[in-house]
Amino acid sequence: MRNRARMMIPLLAAGLLAAACTGGGGTPAPSASAPQSQGAAASANPDQLPRNETLYTTGTQWGPPGNYNPIREWDSAVGTKGLVYETLFHYDTNAAKLTPWLAESGSWTDDSTYELKIRQGIKWSDGQPFTAKDVAFSFELGKMETIPYHQLWDWLESAEAVDDQTVKFTFSKANYQQWDYMLYSRSMVPEHLWKDRSEEEVLDGVNENPVGTGAYTFMSRDQDRVVLQRRDDWWGKSVLNMEPKPRYIVDIATPSNEVAMGMLLQQGLDLSNNFLPGVANLVKGNFGLTTYYNEPPYMLSANTAWLVPNTTRKPMDDPAFRKALATSVDVKKIVEGVYGNLVKAASPTGLLPQWEAFVDQDVVAKSGFTFDAGKAKQMLADAGYKDGDGDGYVENKDGSKISLTIIVPSGWTDWMEAARSIAASAKSAGIQITPEFPDFNALVEQRAKGDFDLLINNERQLSNSPYTYYEYLFQLPVQKQQNTVNFARYENKKAWDLVQQLDQVKTDDVAGMQKITSQLQEIHLTDMPVIPLWYNGLWAQSSTSVWKNWPSSQGSAPKTGAVMWRNWLELGGFETLTQLQPAGS
Repeated sequence: MRNRARMMIPLLAAGLLAAACTGGGGTPAPSASAPQSQGAAASANPDQLPRNETLYTTGTQWGPPGNYNPIREWDSAVGTKGLVYETLFHYDTNAAKLTPWLAESGSWTDDSTYELKIRQGIKWSDGQPFTAKDVAFSFELGKMETIPYHQLWDWLESAEAVDDQTVKFTFSKANYQQWDYMLYSRSMVPEHLWKDRSEEEVLDGVNENPVGTGAYTFMSRDQDRVVLQRRDDWWGKSVLNMEPKPRYIVDIATPSNEVAMGMLLQQGLDLSNNFLPGVANLVKGNFGLTTYYNEPPYMLSANTAWLVPNTTRKPMDDPAFRKALATSVDVKKIVEGVYGNLVKAASPTGLLPQWEAFVDQDVVAKSGFTFDAGKAKQMLADAGYKDGDGDGYVENKDGSKISLTIIVPSGWTDWMEAARSIAASAKSAGIQITPEFPDFNALVEQRAKGDFDLLINNERQLSNSPYTYYEYLFQLPVQKQQNTVNFARYENKKAWDLVQQLDQVKTDDVAGMQKITSQLQEIHLTDMPVIPLWYNGLWAQSSTSVWKNWPSSQGSAPKTGAVMWRNWLELGGFETLTQLQPAGS
């Protein structure tokens, strides 16, 4: 199943845009024919990479690498951002704080000015110095209307290189939550190579010869893989006192999860970031495989899967119906029957476990929901939805038939089974739902236009703040095309005002954030614009045959994420690479 396409990529534009990876095939063997160099000079024969210095990964892309453009964070080749290009900060998901990276420090000097100091001595891979001008230039690219972070310039007035090491950002208003996100999510690009590029080149260019500040360069690439080689002169070795252990990283586009499973068992892969059903048996067996937890759910949580009702259609425009629908869904059956406990049931709020401090348990106790088919049926009756014709399904209040469809992409077999489960449990409450499985691209078009009844979606990843979660739920105004946020087309001005207030709370003011998120939870649980289902896992199955010291909840093992997904290397994925050890050592 193309579940990798579901692990969507955060990208702050009007919200955080998400786009899917392409499907495609590949030759599932580390020693497949040597990749053809396409603008990247091969400095070693990829057919003869020393196995004990090479990390083989998969699970991010399903087809040939599309581009090496760090502005295109949703379909660039694995490692483009995070390994080749870098960001100013990383975000430590365990300590819940920004970690200086290309930047040495950054602080608000007043309510509208942020001053950034970048580290000295950093060089681009072509030998040119990395300076404050590169930082200012990288942000100024956002002035181009098609660039994903263009909206930043609605409240950023200027980005000025004061000297070689200092950048001053001046704002019309301080959106602290978004700004922290920007600091660890925007790739820095070299002004001397990008300044003459047109807007089309910046956004859509393949960027054949990537020049970054990162620890790796692209060595070669082919239809089914990219090969990255470690830079011996990477600045972080001395400044950060860390170095990724693999000299080479080969990311392979496997055609299916089954192929990935076979390669992992045959020690042809070291890390699979695919969803692999039955992983419990693999972990408990003598296969040399490890996951973050050695018991359910085995994986860290990465995002929330929601049931999204189209609130512009009857009866989904009625909060009472939506609440009854939420009460009719047997999530436990999905968690156990579809996923074999590889995922966790979501909190009624949908907030990820890492955001537990922001869950108002009093609000949940008062307004939350749990599965209860009998209660759901009674809630429907109390709201005026009754089975007048005796067919087992309730009708609208005016007596018209209710016949809903739930759409998920064809081929995403776990979501297809989840949709069938939702339909079955809704039937017991008297709600008629029929699963449909359109092609992914067709579904995206339907979703954008609002041409659907119900769908499953999970396009909000873990981030520095629950702000990103609520911005997805409540963003206004609703557009004719809703491409990135608020697919429910839910309109609540008070909720959106609260989200904007949350954006302007400083990120270290936890109490201030809690005060607003509590009010947002009250609105969410009362109106149910989306229905949280389960937490999708940060899929990571690792082989210990060549590399050891993988992240684990056990003892002193690293507590980062073992993941190569786009935009996750800044959330601990890169740090994982620095803590690996050769299995023979």
